[in-house]
Amino acid sequence: MNRFVDEAVIEVASGNGGPGSVHFRREKFVPRGGPDGGDGGDGGDVRLIVRSNLKTLSHLKHKRVFQAENGRPGAGQRRHGRRGRDAEILVPPGTVIKDPETGRLLRDLSDKGESWLFLKGGKGGWGNWHFRSATRQAPRYAQPGLQGSSRRLLVELNLIADIGLVGKPNAGKSTLLGALTNAHPKIAPYPFTTRTPYIGLFSYNDNKLILADIPGILEGASHGAGLGLKFLKHIKRTRALAFLIDLGEPEPEKTFLLLKRELAAYEPGLAAKPHFLIGTKLDLEGAGGRLEQLRSALPEERVLGISAHTGQGMEALKRLLGAVQA
Repeated sequence: MNRFVDEAVIEVASGNGGPGSVHFRREKFVPRGGPDGGDGGDGGDVRLIVRSNLKTLSHLKHKRVFQAENGRPGAGQRRHGRRGRDAEILVPPGTVIKDPETGRLLRDLSDKGESWLFLKGGKGGWGNWHFRSATRQAPRYAQPGLQGSSRRLLVELNLIADIGLVGKPNAGKSTLLGALTNAHPKIAPYPFTTRTPYIGLFSYNDNKLILADIPGILEGASHGAGLGLKFLKHIKRTRALAFLIDLGEPEPEKTFLLLKRELAAYEPGLAAKPHFLIGTKLDLEGAGGRLEQLRSALPEERVLGISAHTGQGMEALKRLLGAVQA
């Protein structure tokens, strides 16, 4: 699955209205036919539409300008010009639309299938048929169409995933995501390899879940330390959390408490989300003892131990994930 893209600035414009027609009837034996110019078509609208099959905003990195079609001119015999085609911008659930200059929220698009009419196209102009009267029987005037509108938009995605993988830098989140799903995150033995979230689809029996690898959380992340606030926002839209604890650390229980503290400092409700703990790197020397230490220190928590490299504990983790309701 592609690298997660969580924001883009785009330019959108609705279509101009088509001009009305100046036209007169031309029929046999009617040398001076009256006005019959038709109206111009309305310009196309700009709509944002939520599509559940989209998971990132990567498509907006390649196309940043969306222009609706102008309305077509009117024609004789009171024929109405065709309406311009809409510009439709497809976004995933959980997308928020903001003013890029002020940051003001314009719309939160969370519901699957939701459609938001953002800019109306310009109204088509009246043809000269509308301007006939007893004193003006041959009006040679029609309205031009009204201009459309244009705006710049900041499109952000607050990730919606079933389970977010949360941990300190280099805790093994990317390795685990690659082992469980079709994602291919960058993996290397140094902190902050993951600088943008990755998502992947996990399948077990008939259950399918979206897993998200959230970039590592440091102490002070709730105040902007490390990658900080930029990615803590994604945790808000996950249904459950998997805390990954590096069993190579001497006091793994303190890592869990630090992570919970940072989440609670950012938003109190985050620490109360459904969650479980995964002790990673079980293949390291002494990791088995630290796993038991973690369980003893946190008896009220559900704790699993795994090694994504050797496969130890992975089947138990898959069964646990397979039981989660998407």
